[in-house]
Amino acid sequence: MDEKSELIQPQDQSCWATLPDVCLCRVFWWLGDRDRSRAALVCRKWNQMMYSADLWRYRTITFSGRPSRVHASEVESALWYVKKFGRYLERLEVKFLNPYNAVLTKKFQVTMRGLLSCLSKSNNRLKSLSIQHLELDRLVWRNSIRSSFIRSLSFFLKKMGKHLDYLNLKGARLTVEQGCHILDSLSHLRNENVISELNIEDYFSHHLAVYSSPQFKKTMSTFHNLVSLNLNYNCISDELLENLCENASTLWTINIKCHIHDPHGQVIWGMSWAKLARQATNLKVNFYFERIMKYERLARILLQEIPVRSISLRSCYFSDPDWSMRPTLTDLLPTFRHTLQKLTFEFNNNHESLDEELLLLIISCRKLFYFKIWAFLDVRFVERILKSQKERQCALRTLKVRIYTNRYETNEEDRTLREIYRKYRKLIDSELSYFVIAYPMM
Repeated sequence: MDEKSELIQPQDQSCWATLPDVCLCRVFWWLGDRDRSRAALVCRKWNQMMYSADLWRYRTITFSGRPSRVHASEVESALWYVKKFGRYLERLEVKFLNPYNAVLTKKFQVTMRGLLSCLSKSNNRLKSLSIQHLELDRLVWRNSIRSSFIRSLSFFLKKMGKHLDYLNLKGARLTVEQGCHILDSLSHLRNENVISELNIEDYFSHHLAVYSSPQFKKTMSTFHNLVSLNLNYNCISDELLENLCENASTLWTINIKCHIHDPHGQVIWGMSWAKLARQATNLKVNFYFERIMKYERLARILLQEIPVRSISLRSCYFSDPDWSMRPTLTDLLPTFRHTLQKLTFEFNNNHESLDEELLLLIISCRKLFYFKIWAFLDVRFVERILKSQKERQCALRTLKVRIYTNRYETNEEDRTLREIYRKYRKLIDSELSYFVIAYPMM
C-alpha cells in the first residue's frame, strides 16, 4: 500500500469523524436500508453504528399484490435486514396489498414462515405486531396456503406471546375456529396474556354470529390487561362484557364497528353495559356504523347505559325514501349529550331537510369538539354553526362539511361559502380546523 492509502490521521479528518454518536445515529435513522449499508462501509465507527439497536426497533414490510421487480427487491432487502437485525425489533408491521392470484399468496406465506421462524429464535423484545387486511376468506387464499400461514402465525405467537403488548390483525377475515386458535396462542401454557391493545376489527368473516360462540367467549376470558379493544358488534354479548369487567382497572377504550352485513340482532342488556361502566370508570366507547341507519336498529344497539364518546354513521351514497334520520337526531343521539365528543355523518338525505335538527344536536352536546358531515344541507347551515361558536353555544375544534347539491355547478354555493369564511375568518383561524366544500351529488 502506498502513502495515499494509509489511514487519515485524526487532525486531517473532517468534522464527520468526530460527530457525536447520538448525532450520527440520528443521521443513520433517516437513511433507507440501501444507504445505511453504503454508509457502513465508510469507516469502522460508522460500521459499528449500523448495529445500533435504536435503528432497528421499528420496521414496516410491504408486500405488493402485483408482481413487480421494484417491490420484489425492496421486500428482499427488508427481509434480509430483519433477519440480520431482527433481535433489535420491538415493533413490526406487515402489509400485503390486494393479492390477485394464489401464486402471490403462496409466496407471501412461505416468506412469512421464514421471517416469523427467524424472529422467534433471535428476538425477545418484540412488543408490537401488526398484520392488517389479509382477507383470508378470499379465493386467492387456497385452503392449504391459508392453513400453513395460520400455523406459522400461531407458532410464532406461542413463542412471543409473553412479550407482545399490541396485536393488530384487522381485516384477517377468519372463521371463528381459526380466529380463536390464533388468539389462544397468546396464552399458550398460561391462563392469560399480557396484551393491552387488541385490534380484531373485521377479524372474523362477514355473516358470522361470533357473539353466540362459546369458543370466542372462552378465548376472550384470557385477556385481563386490555387498555384498548377494537372489534365488530357481531362479537358483543353479555358474557363478553362480563369478561371485560376483569379489565376494569385498565380498560379505557372500546371501538365497535357495526356493518350492515354483520349479524347485529342480538339482545344486550343495559345492565351489562352499566356494570362495565361502573367498574371501568375511565371507559369510553366509540361506535362506527356502516349502512345501519334506521332508528329501530340503532336504538337496539345504542343503549343509554353505554359511555359513548364518538358516533360515526355512514350510509355512503345509498338512498332510501322510507328512511328518516330525524328520529335518530332528535330522540336517540341527545341521550348521549353529556358524553359525546365526536360526531361523523355521511348520508343521502335528499328527501328531507335536517339543518335545524343537526344544529340543535351540536348545541346540546356540550363536550362536542369534532363534527364532520357529508349531506344535503343549506349553505347557511355553516354560518349558523359559526355564529353559535362565536356566541359560545358550542365549543368545536374541528368542523368538516361537504354540502351535497343536485346541480353540476356549485358557483353560487362556493361564493356564499367564501363570504361566510371572510365574515368569520378571525374565529376560524384562531379556533377551528376548518374544511367546507359544496359537492355536486348527481
